[in-house]
Amino acid sequence: MKRNLLIYATKADITTLPVDVIVNAANTSLLGGVGVDGAIHRAAGLELLYACRGLGGCHTGEAKITNGYKLPAKYVIHAVGPVWSGGSHGEAELLASCYRNSLKLAAEHHCRSIAFPCISTGVYGYPVEPAAVIATATVKAELEHESSIDEVIFCCYTDDDLEVYRKALKDG
Repeated sequence: MKRNLLIYATKADITTLPVDVIVNAANTSLLGGVGVDGAIHRAAGLELLYACRGLGGCHTGEAKITNGYKLPAKYVIHAVGPVWSGGSHGEAELLASCYRNSLKLAAEHHCRSIAFPCISTGVYGYPVEPAAVIATATVKAELEHESSIDEVIFCCYTDDDLEVYRKALKDG
């Protein structure tokens, strides 16, 4: 990579990170849910819900962007990850697509910093280790071609997830 690119994992509340954009592990309705999705909607305020209503939902593997409203982040990218169904139903490609589409939207909006949650590893049941490998490898590959983003944070909720994402970053 030609530029000074910082990619790391940390344990934090993604809604508190002072980055240009945070990624929401959204459901297809984009109208809020549990886990990180619910936390982002609560922290951003009702304006986020109103904005999401106008987006018409989102397909698995795709992403849409809104303002961040009451969040420190200027934007929220809502990425819909796959529900784990054993691994033979295109889950890996759909998960990678979430990261690619999120990075594309961030670049289109001239964002320099982005924070990702552990997409699909909560209620969607994606095993953390393969999800971390897909996430970190996809982001690294995409950023070889992307010039505007110079900081990527994998924001983990648990110490166990943090360890897995740090290992994936180191091994990848």
